[in-house]
Amino acid sequence: MRAGLDLTPSPRAVELRAAMVDFLHEHVLPAEPAYHAYRAEHGPEDHTLPPAVEELKAEARRRGLWNLFLPAESGLSQLDYAGLAEISGWSMELAPEAINGAAPDTGNMELLHLFGTEEQRRTWLDPLLDGTIRSAFAMTEPAVASSDATNVETRIERDGDEYVVNGRKWWTSGIADPRCRLLIVMGKTDPSAARHRQQSMVLVPRDTPGVTVVRDVPVFGRHDQHGHCEVTFSDVRVPVSHVLGEEGGGFALAQARLGPGRIHHCMRAIGAAERALHLLVRRSQSRVAFGKPLAEQGMLQRDIAESRIAIDQARLLCQHAARVIDEEGNRAAATLVSMAKVSVPRVALEVIDRAIQVHGAAGVSDDVPLAAMYGWHRAMRIFDGPDEVHLRGVARAELAAASELDRP
Repeated sequence: MRAGLDLTPSPRAVELRAAMVDFLHEHVLPAEPAYHAYRAEHGPEDHTLPPAVEELKAEARRRGLWNLFLPAESGLSQLDYAGLAEISGWSMELAPEAINGAAPDTGNMELLHLFGTEEQRRTWLDPLLDGTIRSAFAMTEPAVASSDATNVETRIERDGDEYVVNGRKWWTSGIADPRCRLLIVMGKTDPSAARHRQQSMVLVPRDTPGVTVVRDVPVFGRHDQHGHCEVTFSDVRVPVSHVLGEEGGGFALAQARLGPGRIHHCMRAIGAAERALHLLVRRSQSRVAFGKPLAEQGMLQRDIAESRIAIDQARLLCQHAARVIDEEGNRAAATLVSMAKVSVPRVALEVIDRAIQVHGAAGVSDDVPLAAMYGWHRAMRIFDGPDEVHLRGVARAELAAASELDRP
């Protein structure tokens, strides 16, 4: 444990958090019915963005709630952003995109900001920051254990002044959205190189010949608006200038992208847990069983108390990881991020499950958002590294560390 850890957000972050809360209650939550009505009317195969979100984006920009995730744009620290991302997690389908803070765009923008050339940033980063296009990240593959990114089999072979991409990806989030213009694709450029130098990332425009969306993969039976797709690449050609960073640097770029991305997911999951607890409390106060409100039943009081304790513990772990990223960098915070990535989804799922239970049959319906929230946060235990990989990393760090109480 680091001594003297200060988890106080900046005065500007405090102001922005108040603005985020107002934005959530005045605009985001009231827009949810129109969003879901649009998607129900158009069906799961229609991935156009409901107009309500574009209206929210305009309002967020007017309020200065735009591109808060990127320190170079916002001037905020990761700790500052933690409280803001948490509020966006109350409405996962609307709020993150409304403030231009939705995955996978945020991670892609971070990569372009850190490693893109001037031309790459001008062509792709600028419109992403402006919110006029969306992007996708193609790393996971169905034929290999993608928890180990060195396993990717997609080939990126040089042919003169071009790279030729061949392979099959899935869970390529964002590509179903008609606004998607860019894919960042990870594949092997040199299978004979050292294990962590075989991979590269290339920028592939969405309309490049040979890029085929096979299907949109549902998450627990639900098709998200932006899609999570299976994609094939058949002799896809892009200029050599489309390599991101350097050839052979793909694995390092993946780690750079996933560090902040993981903690941002955890921050939003805290917000989802808070909303679930809010729904749990409201339901327990409004329903009467066996002659008194559920809130007066001892078992419900225990659920409420356990939820509050777990959420606050999880938030502190997230804030700790964020502060270490700010002060010492991603590598120093890696174990803390892994700890958060395991513990926060667990907490969110526990609280959401309690809220489902107190809602009874309504809890598993779409009349309340809990079923959708549960499915997404259960998936979170797999994406951005499954629990087992993060637990392995935490255990290795602990085994290698010397206790401060050890004496020779």
